[in-house]
Amino acid sequence: MNTPYPPPPPAPSAAGRDRTTLWGVLGIILGLLCCGILGIVFGYLSIRDAKRFGQSPVLGYLAIAFGVLNIIGSGVLWAGGNYPLYND
Repeated sequence: MNTPYPPPPPAPSAAGRDRTTLWGVLGIILGLLCCGILGIVFGYLSIRDAKRFGQSPVLGYLAIAFGVLNIIGSGVLWAGGNYPLYND
């Protein structure tokens, strides 16, 4: 008969590489504490994995927002001369 082949099963290795939560949490923590740029990078990685695996990208958006707030806050403190790590 002329029936087509059934579709192949999904690859089992792709299910184990979902790091959406890992990137999101790292981005939020680093974005809040020290490195705004790393928060933005990890937020982007979280959003990318969330789209790839069909999950919510909220952690990635939060990580990017906190990273941007960290950069803006550090710039304001530095410009005002109140940056705690900058002794001149």
